[in-house]
Amino acid sequence: MSISRRGFLGSAVAASLATTLDAQRLNAQEKTISANSVPANPFGTGKRPIIICSKNGVNYLDDAFAFLKGGGDTLDAALRVVKGPEDDPNDDSVGLGGLPNEEGVVELDACCMHGPSRRAGSVGGVRNIKNVSLVSKAVMEHTGHVMLVGEGAERFAVAMGFPRENLLTERSRKIWLLWKEYNSNDDWWGPGLADPNWKAPAIPATSPQSELWERRIERLEQRAASLGIEPEFRRAAIRRVLSPPTGTIHCSALNDKGEISGCTTTSGLAYKLPGRVGDSPIIGAGCYTDQDVGSAGATGAGEENIKVAGAHTIVENMRHGMSPLEAGMDALRRIVRNYNGDMKKLNFIDMSYYILRKDGAYAGVSLWEGYAPDDRHKIAVHDGTRRLEDTVALLKGSSHEFPPFPVTIPAELKKDSVYLK
Repeated sequence: MSISRRGFLGSAVAASLATTLDAQRLNAQEKTISANSVPANPFGTGKRPIIICSKNGVNYLDDAFAFLKGGGDTLDAALRVVKGPEDDPNDDSVGLGGLPNEEGVVELDACCMHGPSRRAGSVGGVRNIKNVSLVSKAVMEHTGHVMLVGEGAERFAVAMGFPRENLLTERSRKIWLLWKEYNSNDDWWGPGLADPNWKAPAIPATSPQSELWERRIERLEQRAASLGIEPEFRRAAIRRVLSPPTGTIHCSALNDKGEISGCTTTSGLAYKLPGRVGDSPIIGAGCYTDQDVGSAGATGAGEENIKVAGAHTIVENMRHGMSPLEAGMDALRRIVRNYNGDMKKLNFIDMSYYILRKDGAYAGVSLWEGYAPDDRHKIAVHDGTRRLEDTVALLKGSSHEFPPFPVTIPAELKKDSVYLK
């Protein structure tokens, strides 16, 4: 989690003085987790063909589904979905216009798996190339490798005909400048959430802390205006400064013959350390497809998903007889287990899985219900009808922003802000 360089040593010393959770409170936490029972059956339809994806791909499902139903390849159908947000400069979660690293440079990651041919491709830390999902497919088709990273991946992409271009749009650049000026002390240096000495920050609730936050937001709004950020987008920009977002899209596609493929693409964690790679390009974490079983992908806390090999875990669970819903819930429980049910840490983690079995049954699951009560996690589905459905959550309630906001901060700053067209 975010912590300042200057606060590194102080935080570690303070955290070392904290006592461990007492048995009574830990037992209460375990009861909270186990109380959220999993429905007996998956909520998927079992229809083929079908495409599932994270909600930021919903507007691109119609074209991809028509392509798939007309006989198009399953991976190409999935890539049609994720390419839409990659091309959209106003979607700062992936591709063009993605939020940059701490130095103001956009770095992209992606991977794909083609079920029918049992092949995979992946790229990580790619700069200056917009459609890294397609580059991952090129790695799969035109090399004897599975993964290329950094400068080598960029040079390969150019050799394959992908144009170099500046991925930092004016909007994303201005948001980064706003973060750099007001929040660069709260960066990704220092002990992370998994550190045993990490101590949960107090959530400010009353004056004078709330008054300080309100004055800070007022200054941010004034600076956003001076940077030329559009009035209707300023609150969303401030939200991205105060709580750096993750940004990812996953898609899995299944045709009527039972062929299945998946892909995941991202611009990663906003203001990350240069060279940081999350779960999205890692085969078995951000995406995994097995032609015999099904496909799964993830959005959310990439570091946590890497540690449980989430997508692979889910597919293997289905191989051994679990429904898509049960398989996803088991992966989420592994994340909870890694923190021994410590809600002071789990409150700051969120994860969503998108799961598609070979017979067409599907599920969307999440650690928490959403980022806010009116901002639920969703799975996008097209099996002849395009729709968004709520995920099934392991834990009741909403995940917390980090750093935590005081209760008096306007609601629009406490949830995942919309993408503006």
